[in-house]
Amino acid sequence: MEPEISKLRQLSSTLGDLSRPDGDATVSQGDTCVTSAVYGPGEVKVTKELLDKATIDVVYKPKSGLPGCAEKLLERTIRNSCETVILGNLHPRSSISITVQEIQNRGSLLSCCINSTCMALLDSGVSMRYLMAAVSCAINDNGSIIMDPNTLQEQSTVAMLTFVFENCNYGVITVSAKGCYTLDQFQQCLSKCRDASKYVFQFFKDSISKKLSKQ
Repeated sequence: MEPEISKLRQLSSTLGDLSRPDGDATVSQGDTCVTSAVYGPGEVKVTKELLDKATIDVVYKPKSGLPGCAEKLLERTIRNSCETVILGNLHPRSSISITVQEIQNRGSLLSCCINSTCMALLDSGVSMRYLMAAVSCAINDNGSIIMDPNTLQEQSTVAMLTFVFENCNYGVITVSAKGCYTLDQFQQCLSKCRDASKYVFQFFKDSISKKLSKQ
């Protein structure tokens, strides 16, 4: 296993624990844990109806309190990624609703949310162009790159980046970045996260295979 892959925290998941959603997944990356649930395709409000594709709604729920600006930005990033991978044109005038519930945030929350959402979509059977996997990394003050940082590591960084990749050509779907970094540092982060995403995609495959083998 390549060095950058081995630096990811341990991944674990459970599928289909909830009774009401059409698909759900709880994903843990180290001590960070998120549960995502998918409902639909189903009926959509007339005001949100789109003639040529499904309306995709994403609601992010923090562990406690009401969502603020940071949570709304996270919610929008998840929705934009979902709109890229879901074949919404197969379900015009319908709604696909996704609820993302933070269970515990111990760093790299966005990547855990997106990975949990992808697994919930897989569990629901919603048609997708490809799978998506997210990997976060951070750059500390001496220029070192930390893969899948925890909250303590995030506090001592000068930049935080999250990349979302598709599983066909490992192309970039979404980039979320904050802080200061050089172009060379960005390229290094991109390369390391792309390599690490292959490990996440294999984790998806193993998790789904494990569930199907029990049926």
